Order: sequence, then C-alpha cells, then structure tokens
Amino acid sequence: MKRFVVILGIVLLVLGVIALVHPGFEYRKQTEVAKIGSFKATVEEQKSAQVPLAATVVMLVSGVVLIALGLRAKP
Repeated sequence: MKRFVVILGIVLLVLGVIALVHPGFEYRKQTEVAKIGSFKATVEEQKSAQVPLAATVVMLVSGVVLIALGLRAKP
C-alpha cells in the first residue's frame, strides 16, 4: 500500500508539472455531416482545450502530499 501511494503521488506530480508547462493542447474531431446511402460526408475540425490552473495546482499539491504520506507510513 505504501508503494502504491508513492507511485500515485509521483504520477500526479508529473501530470501537474506537464499541465503547468504545457497548459493547452489541440486535437482533431471528425463529425459526420451527411449520409446518403453508402456515401458519408465528414468534416474534420481542429479544437483546442486548456487545463484549468486550479486543476494543475490540485494535482501538484496532491502529488506532494501523497509522496510525503507514503514515505512516512509505517511498513
């Protein structure tokens, strides 16, 4: 259990650092706009999303707390 808590803390810490360094990302979404028989018309849109600063802070703090608790736990 101690090892799991430390690993989870490290994962959250790394995700928080990544979100802090690169808060926005882009992705592509394909939408079907028309379908006539076997013919399909699709539109590909490029969208962007932002990771909220509050979520980044929560990930960073949670990661540090979990690592500290995992290291202080009795074996």
